[in-house]
Amino acid sequence: MSSEILTVLEYMEKERGIARADMIAAIVNAIKSAALKGVNSGQDIKIEINPRNGQLKAWALLKVVDSVSDPKIEIHVEKAQALKAGALIGEVIEKEINPADLGRIAAQTARQAVMQKLRQFEKDRIYDDFKDMVGNIVTGTVRRKERSDIFIDLGKSEAVLPGREQVPGEEYQAGDRIRCLLLAIETSARGPELVLSRGSPKFVRRLFEVEVGEIADGTVKIEAFAREPGYRTKIAVTSADPKVDPVGACVGARGARVKTIVRELNGEKVDIINWFADPKQMVLEALKPAVPREIVLDERSKRILLRVATDDLAIAIGKKGQNARLTSRLIGWRIDIEEFKVETVDPRSQAVSSLVTTFKLEKAIAERLVAIGINSPAAFEGVAVEDLVDSGFTAEEAASIITQVTGA
Repeated sequence: MSSEILTVLEYMEKERGIARADMIAAIVNAIKSAALKGVNSGQDIKIEINPRNGQLKAWALLKVVDSVSDPKIEIHVEKAQALKAGALIGEVIEKEINPADLGRIAAQTARQAVMQKLRQFEKDRIYDDFKDMVGNIVTGTVRRKERSDIFIDLGKSEAVLPGREQVPGEEYQAGDRIRCLLLAIETSARGPELVLSRGSPKFVRRLFEVEVGEIADGTVKIEAFAREPGYRTKIAVTSADPKVDPVGACVGARGARVKTIVRELNGEKVDIINWFADPKQMVLEALKPAVPREIVLDERSKRILLRVATDDLAIAIGKKGQNARLTSRLIGWRIDIEEFKVETVDPRSQAVSSLVTTFKLEKAIAERLVAIGINSPAAFEGVAVEDLVDSGFTAEEAASIITQVTGA
């Protein structure tokens, strides 16, 4: 058994990184516990394993008495003195026993202790290795798919990309390399479970932090973020340095930086805009190239009504309302979009209204005047009673109109 123990100790130490002393302690405790439940029940046992050669030794701890009532825990003083010279009544001495006497169950338990210690070590190592990596991007290899979940080998451990954290339309096969965000370490019955994500907005945010040095060093800051995985992402950025263009820094020379991110996102559209504290400026920036004709803000309920021209309506709303939703999330205000309609003015009605307002004429009289060409106050210049009579007004009507117009 000693050679088996030594082999296990060396393997665990070299391949798994478990300290030899920790494995010895686990095996000793397991064997002792199993032995006390078996044929050695009721005894007090001491067990030691030599860390160099794996040799196992066992002793029964016996109390020295002058009259033995329970041989499992007591030893007569004469026998005790034969084992240890000068042994006294009341003293506890060690009597070596054959490890084989501990029983087959003890040997099986030793193997179980090794496996249990290994499993516990794996759990502890997973947490220790990855606890500081939560929120960072990790790279792994797709191993298998179970239902909607994808299991990914990260080298030191296996992680899961749940269906809820995947991007619609993305498909992966066993052996594919994949980059994900380490979203969380969740506790399950099987121990710590590494949960990955590609659908989280944090994944795209972290990609920008990795690709854009100005974001990593704090020169450029992402102020607002909105994403619909697989379709579109909008980010609003500012710069602490007036000499640095935050949008240009994120886009990169000839679009190199943002193109790298878009490739990683398998073609997902990414809009990068300047951030403004004023929601009105923000909505104008976020909806480009659509330009609202009218903006109505309701600050109490944080709602914005946008009226846009017919040609811009589809752009402002976006495919299946996507652009409007992302803009709403980016700003934090509810957005309503409707078509802007130009109110056309009837010149005839406007002329009638002008005569009624200026001269206090009855609407019917004003309409008759407009019909004969007198469509403004200035048009009355040089008009006499006779002219109105010739145009179909009675002498009384004509005289009344001239009186009202001239004030005579």
